[in-house]
Amino acid sequence: MFIDRAKIQVKAGDGGNGMSSFRREKFVPKGGPSGGDGGRGGDVVLIVDNNYNTLIDFRYKRKFVAPTGVHGQSKNMHGKAGEHLFVPVPPGTLVKDAESGEILADLTEVGQQAVVAKGGRGGRGNARFVNSMQRAPQFAEKGEPGAERQLFLELKLLADVGLVGYPSVGKSSIISKVSAAKPEIASYHFTTLTPVLGVVRLDDGCSFVLADIPGLIEGAHSGAGLGHDFLRHVERTKIMIHVLDASGLEGRDPLEDFYAINKELALYSDKLAKRQQIIVANKLDLPEAQENYLRLQAHFAKEGYEIYPVSAATGEGLQQVMQRAWQLLQAYREEPEVVDEVKVYEAKEEILFTISRADDGAFVVSGKDIERLVAMTNFDNEDGLRRFQRIWRNLEIEEALQEKGIQEGDTVRIRDMEFEYRQHG
Repeated sequence: MFIDRAKIQVKAGDGGNGMSSFRREKFVPKGGPSGGDGGRGGDVVLIVDNNYNTLIDFRYKRKFVAPTGVHGQSKNMHGKAGEHLFVPVPPGTLVKDAESGEILADLTEVGQQAVVAKGGRGGRGNARFVNSMQRAPQFAEKGEPGAERQLFLELKLLADVGLVGYPSVGKSSIISKVSAAKPEIASYHFTTLTPVLGVVRLDDGCSFVLADIPGLIEGAHSGAGLGHDFLRHVERTKIMIHVLDASGLEGRDPLEDFYAINKELALYSDKLAKRQQIIVANKLDLPEAQENYLRLQAHFAKEGYEIYPVSAATGEGLQQVMQRAWQLLQAYREEPEVVDEVKVYEAKEEILFTISRADDGAFVVSGKDIERLVAMTNFDNEDGLRRFQRIWRNLEIEEALQEKGIQEGDTVRIRDMEFEYRQHG
């Protein structure tokens, strides 16, 4: 089964906790702090693996969690970092953040990697907090939680040449003749519901990848029929072979078909509309197709298109088309992206935290630094709690809450921690 879209959840490893300990040796009865740091959590890394050509594995496993870092130990021994979790994906995988839609990576080359979730920092041991004012700190940090997010994976075929055309014009028959691919072939529309890849090998030893892509219909650019599924895969092809049913036996005019499909390509992407096309007039083994071909040839000659008469049933003319596709591939050059204007990005003042109201009336304090502080503070430790309160005051969060109208007894929430607000006199 060909699966070309998947939604997965990734969770990087949490950092290991720092250790709070003191040297207790025979001749050093009151040694200094000796707590080691926790190890960093492992990252979640997507890596391109040529052994995969579909996203079907993600149908059965959707959550990927990297190992956590090891906790710090006494005698200044630091914890080992968690190993990275490598998740194999097929070439051509586009990675998006499920919440924002932001493209995180476009993975096309074998071995290419993308870190999609960073492991949490290891907590610092109490030995790290020694200073001139505090000679014997009795607290240590907890490990930072690893990043967690949901991802959309989309597979776009990495084919050199794509066969495009209406359903049942003979694309599947053509790819079965010129490659070892074995698509399902039948007389009804939409036989090919999933893309089929085949390697075309020419007599001189040259080869390229050819894709038989599901048939396109009008309205595809807005998602009708197999629209977006089709267009997503044709995006990466360098050359298109546009297959027409020259016989017109199904009551459709091949000329109208040609312009209808090109309209859909242009509506979906200007870049696609500029792709070089070879026109193939198929079913020339039928008398009706032979009559139509002369009309098609005269018309496309005026438009500057190359047209080739072929018969997928007999194989006649197909080698000439494949040879021409190879020549065009050698001359293909990717157009540089046109930038309309130069954007100047100004540095934004970093927002330390924000305050909002939850549905239950609680005041929710959000911000990378304050949330990390909460996650890494051991509130059961008196010294750790005092450090938290000191940083809280330095960030002037209490003043900001008062400006928002907080009252005695109201709930304040930071991450998964809640406390009741008490005003200090």
